[in-house]
Amino acid sequence: MNIKSQKDFFSGLFYTVAGAAFAYGATNYNVGTGARMGPGYFPLLLGSLLALIGSFVMFKSLTVETQDGEKIGSWAWKPLVFIIAGNVLFGILLAGLPSWGVPAMGLIVAIFGTTLVVSLAGEVFKLKEVLILAAILSIGCYCAFVLLLKLQFPVWPTFITG
Repeated sequence: MNIKSQKDFFSGLFYTVAGAAFAYGATNYNVGTGARMGPGYFPLLLGSLLALIGSFVMFKSLTVETQDGEKIGSWAWKPLVFIIAGNVLFGILLAGLPSWGVPAMGLIVAIFGTTLVVSLAGEVFKLKEVLILAAILSIGCYCAFVLLLKLQFPVWPTFITG
């Protein structure tokens, strides 16, 4: 078989492997039935769906001809590093790192910190726009998770709330 689109083939392969891994991992939980879903039902369903979509994308990459074969380009290191760093920073700011003496800073500070770091991954950085985006995201997350869903986690830094 000849791969006609490298981008589609490898992205489909990634989706298929990730979906199959999640579906397999979900079988360790009680799946239940459609009427009484267990904790493994939703991950099994999503993992299977992801693997199925990946299979279709891989099949398309083997059958549909493209102009230049859509070769895979070089790694985009800058966005990769900043986006991963932003996610790690979110976890650290939200819950803290007691073993290193870092207190929990809460949801609002975590969203602002993550938005600032992740926005550095792009070509252009405009501080005013990033701060407006962080404020909108913070308000939206506070309303959705704290007010509507009533989830219990720190919203503000521990040195402010006690």
